[in-house]
Amino acid sequence: MNFTRTIEALGTMPSFNTDATLQSAASFEQLALPLLPSLYSHAFWLSRNHAEAEDLVQETISKSLRAFDTFEPGTNFKAWAFRILRNTFLTSRTGIAATNTIFLEDHPELIETTDAGLTPEDHLLSLSDQAAVHDALDKLQAPLREVLLLCDVEELKYKEIAMVLNVPIGTVMSRISRARRALHQLLQPQLRKSL
Repeated sequence: MNFTRTIEALGTMPSFNTDATLQSAASFEQLALPLLPSLYSHAFWLSRNHAEAEDLVQETISKSLRAFDTFEPGTNFKAWAFRILRNTFLTSRTGIAATNTIFLEDHPELIETTDAGLTPEDHLLSLSDQAAVHDALDKLQAPLREVLLLCDVEELKYKEIAMVLNVPIGTVMSRISRARRALHQLLQPQLRKSL
């Protein structure tokens, strides 16, 4: 993908032949290209539709490019791009439908105490069947799946996840804990079969 042509097509910058514009486009391309597979993967998990995931990534790149002059060099471009992706998803039709969810942190009386047994990570390491993990992730509520993917797949720090999701860091930690506990419960039958 040639981002210089994308800049010209967007028409958001006054002059496309300046060295500064071309340098900015090259910088953007250098930062954004390595993220495309991760952005697509996360967009697919959010939307659950390949075509919509592609559209989300395309819109994310377009918005990121237009706002690239607001990106602060030296900060985490990946977290910045994922925040744009998430906000784009949330303003989409699918995202609006997915946000009509009641979160357990709003009802602490419903939250169970943690199990002192093996952690979900221990169970995941022992599972060889990736399809079972994929199916279990697919069954998680969207907010739990999203925070787990950002933490364990995209390897964002809690602070970065809080920035991407626009929630307090305590909410991130709570959701990760609940997501891992739910994933553990969903994978428990698979684990019993493999023993």
